[in-house]
Amino acid sequence: MPQRPIVHVHADESCLGNQFQDSDNPGGAAGLVEYWKGGGWERWDYWVSEPATTNNRMALRSAIEAFGHLTLSCRVLFVSDSQYLVKGMSEWVPTWKARSWTRKGGPIQNLEMWQVLEGSADRHRVEWQWVRGHDGHPKNEYADHLATGAAKRQDRSTGLLPSKFEGWLEGEREKGRHLDYRLETGPLL
Repeated sequence: MPQRPIVHVHADESCLGNQFQDSDNPGGAAGLVEYWKGGGWERWDYWVSEPATTNNRMALRSAIEAFGHLTLSCRVLFVSDSQYLVKGMSEWVPTWKARSWTRKGGPIQNLEMWQVLEGSADRHRVEWQWVRGHDGHPKNEYADHLATGAAKRQDRSTGLLPSKFEGWLEGEREKGRHLDYRLETGPLL
C-alpha cells in the first residue's frame, strides 16, 4: 500500500471590527499548504472572506477550504491558533457525532460547518495542533497576514496559488523579525 502524502497546513482567521457590537464584521480565513515533493517543499496559499461573520466561523472556514483543496487522501498536520477549531476537531466533534450531533449544553453553534469539516477531514489522517497566536510563529503570522488581507479586501483566491511565504519571510527579516527561523529541509510528521 503506498504511503499517504504528507501535507502541512498553517491556517488562521481574521474578523475585523470585533470591538463594535452592532455592525457587520468582515472576516477572512487563509492558509499556507505545504507538501514534500521531489526532495523539496511545494508551498501554496489560499484565502476566502465573508462580509459579516465571526472569528469562530472563519476558523472553521480556514479548515473547510484547506481540505477542499486536497484531492488525495493525505497525512495532514493542521496547525492553527484557534482553540475552538483544534479542540473542536480533536475533542468535541467525536462526542457530538456519537450523540447524533447533539451536546448536553444546548445547540451546537455552527453545526452545519462542523459537519462539513468533519466529513471533509474524515478521509485524511489528521493531527490537529494548536499554536499560540501572534507569538512569533512565522507560518502562523503569514497565515494571519493572508486572512487579514482577505478580510480587508473581501476577496478570495482562485484555488491554491503559488505561495509568497518565502518573500514575506525575507521582508520580515529585513525588519529584524524571524532572524533565527530556518525553513525545514525535509518532511515532518
